[in-house]
Amino acid sequence: MPKYSISVNNKMMSVEADADTPLLWVLRDQLNLVGTKFGCGIAQCGACTIHLNGNAVRSCMISLSGVANNKIVTIEGLSATGDHPLQQAWEELDVAQCGYCQAGQLMAAAALLRRKPHPSDEEIDATMTNICRCGTQIRIRKAIHLAAEKLSSK
Repeated sequence: MPKYSISVNNKMMSVEADADTPLLWVLRDQLNLVGTKFGCGIAQCGACTIHLNGNAVRSCMISLSGVANNKIVTIEGLSATGDHPLQQAWEELDVAQCGYCQAGQLMAAAALLRRKPHPSDEEIDATMTNICRCGTQIRIRKAIHLAAEKLSSK
């Protein structure tokens, strides 16, 4: 089985897996980074959203062989202490219900705020395509606006 060195949450890690193994399973099963969730396996729901070189991507559809020499960040790497302004806003506004999709939501929102520090409602709605079956999209939008305020006041 081939060995790969990958950068995850600012650490170089070595993994052994077939080249076509989805990154999601490498993260969860080999690296024990279980914050990234399996939802649909076809890149539709967004539960598996991570950052690849700063861009929000669905890790269920990216093969291990496609990530060498790239920087991967999972929800565990968003903030070492859980105090990222998005995490604070999520908690402050009590966004999560069941919580299953929230890691993916947070990662998608973080990539959005990096690209667009003060997004409009329309920009948030167009970008936040992750599915939340609990219907927390309105609170997610409010939390993104609150996090944008927190980030701009730093």
